[in-house]
Amino acid sequence: MYARFLPHVRPGGLILDAGCGSGRDALAFRQAALLLGQEVPVLCFEDVAWQERFDGIWACASLLHVAPADLPDVLRRLQRALRPGGVMFFNFKYGQGQRHSPDGRRFTDMDEAGVRALLDALPELSCLDMRTGEDDRAAELRERWIQVLVRRIPSSD
Repeated sequence: MYARFLPHVRPGGLILDAGCGSGRDALAFRQAALLLGQEVPVLCFEDVAWQERFDGIWACASLLHVAPADLPDVLRRLQRALRPGGVMFFNFKYGQGQRHSPDGRRFTDMDEAGVRALLDALPELSCLDMRTGEDDRAAELRERWIQVLVRRIPSSD
């Protein structure tokens, strides 16, 4: 996934790891760019208020915990945080609707039609790539995902 995302981020560009969880992805980006001494703010998606600050946003396995009704607002906030020309990666477990795991965590599943409906409401985001695939966990744990790469285009106003 990194190989599809990183070539679209300008050299030296600033990446927001939106929902960094264990830090696995942030570590990969840090090693790729040899960045040191970064602060890591802890925010809810509803608190994202940056304007045109990031060249890339990586939202791997994080938006899937947002309720479907809240996804348009969250994506709008992330869109505003992207510089024009910036790219955002996000993914969902493949499917439709909302469900809860046995431990109580909420999951919003998406398929191609669901992603297209979200993007239709955000005309500044242009889809560069949408595909499905399985993760690389052990066979008994594997799940199907939909992966999306979008670019923020300049507004027409």
